[in-house]
Amino acid sequence: MDTRAQTRVSAYAIAVQDERLLLARLSDTSPIFAPGLWHLPGGGIDPGEQPVQALARERREETGLELAAAHLLDARTYAVRRRGVSWNLTALFYAVDLTAGAPAVAEIDGSTDAAVWIPLADLQDSMLSPAAADALRMLEAGSGAVREGAGHGPAWRPAKGTVA
Repeated sequence: MDTRAQTRVSAYAIAVQDERLLLARLSDTSPIFAPGLWHLPGGGIDPGEQPVQALARERREETGLELAAAHLLDARTYAVRRRGVSWNLTALFYAVDLTAGAPAVAEIDGSTDAAVWIPLADLQDSMLSPAAADALRMLEAGSGAVREGAGHGPAWRPAKGTVA
């Protein structure tokens, strides 16, 4: 019996533009969630790295887009078993503003092989990683932030009853 266990803290970006969510498709090298699923751009925080720094680095690698601003929305935990490893993942979710541009994967042989804007109306849980499905539910519930604007410049404001 394989008893390997890993703990990971990751930062993920929720970017909405024109009723579309920016997602990255997981490749075969994805360490935690299954390949082929659509996932939020972001990933593991390296030792000594601040969460927003990791978010900016991962977003640049996975989408080619630069982070302009980030606001922490929520945190969730996941227990996932993949390739003989039991993962205990803590995910930090950020509402983000991006610089203008078209998404394109910049990292070679990374954990994602595509980055695209997908209409919110077309998203279904079966095509999403558990973290991306939770982000979609956050958007639908309006939890943490209310999305507005076109995705460039101020794209969020605190929801009623929250503190900025």
